[in-house]
Amino acid sequence: MSDRYKILVVDDEKDLCEIIQFNLESEGFEIELAYSGEEALNKPLEQFDMLLLDVMMGGMSGFKLADKIRKELVLSVPIIFLTARETENDMLTGFNVGADDYLSKPFSIKELVARIKAVLRRGRKVESKPKVVTIDGMELDLDRKLLTIDYEPILLTRKEFEILYLLISHNGKYLGRQEILDRIWREDVIVTERNVDVNIARLRKKIGVYGNYLKGRSGYGYCFES
Repeated sequence: MSDRYKILVVDDEKDLCEIIQFNLESEGFEIELAYSGEEALNKPLEQFDMLLLDVMMGGMSGFKLADKIRKELVLSVPIIFLTARETENDMLTGFNVGADDYLSKPFSIKELVARIKAVLRRGRKVESKPKVVTIDGMELDLDRKLLTIDYEPILLTRKEFEILYLLISHNGKYLGRQEILDRIWREDVIVTERNVDVNIARLRKKIGVYGNYLKGRSGYGYCFES
């Protein structure tokens, strides 16, 4: 595929993760790994084009993780389950919590690549129109990375836009400063929690009356509550 899609593999079998990573990167995909559902939730899931989730993991199961992604984070990122279990009830559970496909272990890498490409092709057709988040007169165009308020464009930095979308996508849930740092400044080395406060303060000014929706709470962090 010509596009460089970004895929997160979530499986507590580290050897299998590394095999999948090596082969999918050879196919031109960009791969990140997480060895538990809890670790996956600390990643910016909205930035991935697909998730490959193991069903049976220690701690949070793949089913539980997918349920959180769909219901709490409200993300439509495609999900393929990888599992050693292949009963009809397991498959139905997978699709009920929002799976796009279901692959039983052991599987061939060729079959995995074919399934991934098929799901991505379907997703491309469904998401042909720009993704837009609307709150009253405020719109975030996620494809163009553009914020408008009452149809007037508001100039935001990349970090400001990402923070705003991150808080909105968590639907009133408070995110701590460190969690925001981990999700937004993942590749930067020298940043402090003060960076979050400064960006939030600038955001409040730029979005006018919608700045009142940006809530801060000592010991909890920030949330967007409309």
